[in-house]
Amino acid sequence: MQGLTKEELRICSEADTALSDVYARIDRIALSNTQKVMKAFAEHRISEMHFQASTGYGYDDPGREAIEQIYAEVFGTEAALVRHTIVNGTQALTIGLFGLLRPGDTLLSVTGKPYDTLEEVIGLTGEAGNGSLKDFGVSYRQCEIGESFEHLLDDTVKVVYIQRSRGYGQRRALSPDEIDEITDYVHANSKAFVMVDNCYGEFTCEKEPRADLICGSLIKNPGGGIALTGGYLAGTKRAVELASYRMTSPGVGGEVGCTLGQNRSILLGFFMAPHVVAQALKTAAFAAYVYEKAGYDVSPKYAEPRYDLIQTLTLRSPEKLCRFCQAIQRFSPVDSHVTPEPWAMPGYTDQVIMAAGTFTGGATSELSADAPMRDPYTVFMQGALTFESGKLAILGTLRENT
Repeated sequence: MQGLTKEELRICSEADTALSDVYARIDRIALSNTQKVMKAFAEHRISEMHFQASTGYGYDDPGREAIEQIYAEVFGTEAALVRHTIVNGTQALTIGLFGLLRPGDTLLSVTGKPYDTLEEVIGLTGEAGNGSLKDFGVSYRQCEIGESFEHLLDDTVKVVYIQRSRGYGQRRALSPDEIDEITDYVHANSKAFVMVDNCYGEFTCEKEPRADLICGSLIKNPGGGIALTGGYLAGTKRAVELASYRMTSPGVGGEVGCTLGQNRSILLGFFMAPHVVAQALKTAAFAAYVYEKAGYDVSPKYAEPRYDLIQTLTLRSPEKLCRFCQAIQRFSPVDSHVTPEPWAMPGYTDQVIMAAGTFTGGATSELSADAPMRDPYTVFMQGALTFESGKLAILGTLRENT
């Protein structure tokens, strides 16, 4: 990796000057969220005891119980499940969906088609008989973001589903206030649960969305780049209880689950998360400014409010897309010598290329770039443990793609 050129130093200086107000806003959000986390840690008297491992059934694990109480308090919910045994965000969402829905119910997505990996969970793709919601007699409806869904909200609708982030779509992310408005409307006009895919959104604002259930992954925002694996579900006591019965079994729920030494990394990661998210948001704003100046189509623009970590660049050709992701990989701290190529990633309908030179496999709290190989060949960047490393990677990709 060569040193920065005079032109790159000029670009950095220009961008940092233009983004000073954006950086200040991000720092204010990080300060507010850190204060909430520290308050919760103090109230639950976190100590060395909470880092200890449990085995077997994991009954009365004080660390696990404290973690779930802290998540609930910081996220403004009644209860939470936080488990290292949840392998990714898709599994957390699947636990929630199967926990809340029953045969004959309807799932209504009000933010369009959900993220690719949920298509087989719902039964939109995949073979019949694989255990999708459709196989269990759950119907599915959807409307696009911003469209009226009053005519779709009948008595069969048991879950109204909201995806906060854009996922692999071209739309913007939703703010917590916008999600709160949908939740209030649904609760006022039906008996349905509201469930939110909160992935990529945690700690990007001073509050989390209000819903019956919000779900996410610990190798994204709330793990702070330190949690090695895991996922969470947080919400009302009843919704979390129903989800816990799907996670283990009815009657057992969240009362069991050994922690195998993961409590420390989960707690430390959550403590670090507001700061790490701020680093990623600054990296995204810097990328938006620099790439737009270089003629790329970017979203969000550098000064727009951000409600998730994702920054997109529309490249319009598979060759440019692959070259961009390969450049991100070269400027990563791990596996910088590896060349990513498109492949049939499990759960996706299109081939996916993913650049992720990360300390934790696939962690999108760390700088990564990925995309489905489909028109208009938009790359989705997210994460960065440090703003400095994020900056260097952005400048490196610019150098190799212009």
